[in-house]
Amino acid sequence: MSSNRTLGLAVAQMGAVNLADSREAVVGRLIEMLREAKSRGAEHVVFPELALTTFFPRYWIEDQEELDRFYEKTMPNPQVQPLFDEARKLEMSFYLGYAELTPEGRRFNTSILVNKAGNIAGKYRKIHLPGHSDHKLDAPFQHLEKKYFEVGDLGFRVFNLDETLFGMCLCNDRRWPETYRVLSLQSAEVVVLGYNTPSVNIHWNEPVHLRTSTHLISMQASAYQNAVWVAAAGKCGSEDGFHMIGSSVIVAPTGEIVARAITEEDEVIVTKADLQIGENFRQHVFNFAKHRSPEHYRLIVERVGAGEPLA
Repeated sequence: MSSNRTLGLAVAQMGAVNLADSREAVVGRLIEMLREAKSRGAEHVVFPELALTTFFPRYWIEDQEELDRFYEKTMPNPQVQPLFDEARKLEMSFYLGYAELTPEGRRFNTSILVNKAGNIAGKYRKIHLPGHSDHKLDAPFQHLEKKYFEVGDLGFRVFNLDETLFGMCLCNDRRWPETYRVLSLQSAEVVVLGYNTPSVNIHWNEPVHLRTSTHLISMQASAYQNAVWVAAAGKCGSEDGFHMIGSSVIVAPTGEIVARAITEEDEVIVTKADLQIGENFRQHVFNFAKHRSPEHYRLIVERVGAGEPLA
């Protein structure tokens, strides 16, 4: 790949998507942001996790038909096809998160990469599922990703999308350093992700400002330590009275935030990402081939939870 490459990179943050909002209305909002990103020089747009519906894991749903309406059985489908058509018309690529129901009846929290020709070029299924599967009757809301989704089965992979190497993850994945390291070991240049993060932690009294600061710290540190650009799109604001954090960002391989959303509404942020910055760090700071010693890191894959110190 040639040097001095740049990428017009956009993040399309979404305000609330409420239970009453139709797929068609939501897709219309995505198309408007796609057009805005194009007008501002972007070539690739990152949309949020579960972008097509409200964040339904906050609800305990027993009726199967009611639950199924939040999942996409095919992609693209007639409701989402206009987004693919507009992207092809504008020669834009994009990342999109949604709930996937496979023909075999399996359920995943999924994201895809769509190239400028309007074809799906990569798929990821969320691995680090947060929350719980039991009904917490005393909680202000539920976080039932472990009930409504299986752990992803596609692994962390990197895709060549229009001559740029993209890695994907989703929401809670962004907090785990292994996510970025596995992608960077495959020469990822850009990591794209969507998220839906509640402002309230139902497990303990965590101040709201910490929800945002840890969100940012995780991505800034990982961008730097893995020499990648990170573009994160949130769905935020108050969905039917349940608030989620904003702060959609684009982070450079220096660990610096180069663009950040300032609202909790639909908002597009754009940067011209210099991909050579990451290459400089990969050559002179985090040169994996020169400096890594994986024989000393075996606990990372041999243990799931913390155990006794090594003898």
